[in-house]
Amino acid sequence: MKTVFCFFLTFLLFVNCNSQNTEINSITTLELKDLLKKDIQLLDVRTPEEVKNGAIEKALFVNYFDKDFTEKAVNKLDKNKPVYLYCRSGNRSGKAAILLKNKGFKVVNVIGGYSQWIKEN
Repeated sequence: MKTVFCFFLTFLLFVNCNSQNTEINSITTLELKDLLKKDIQLLDVRTPEEVKNGAIEKALFVNYFDKDFTEKAVNKLDKNKPVYLYCRSGNRSGKAAILLKNKGFKVVNVIGGYSQWIKEN
């Protein structure tokens, strides 16, 4: 019984480690400010209610909570250019970045999201 348990535990650990091997690059909002002087793809994944309270100029919008988020985002974006993602704090955009990376996009998460952007700009 102990052997079966150890095998099962090892299997779960192996599967979990492999699924977590999705490293996402990140930048700060100060770095983003410099990048906005160029033509970049910036994706805001917040809700429409959050966007009403302000957004970063040049951003495209796709609500992360939409059932068809990935499809909508893929249809708006160019796979040949990096995609910079932000949300309110950086959590949702990190999750969205993983989804888009799995679709073949080069993604960069903006640390601290819109909350940090407001503090620094």
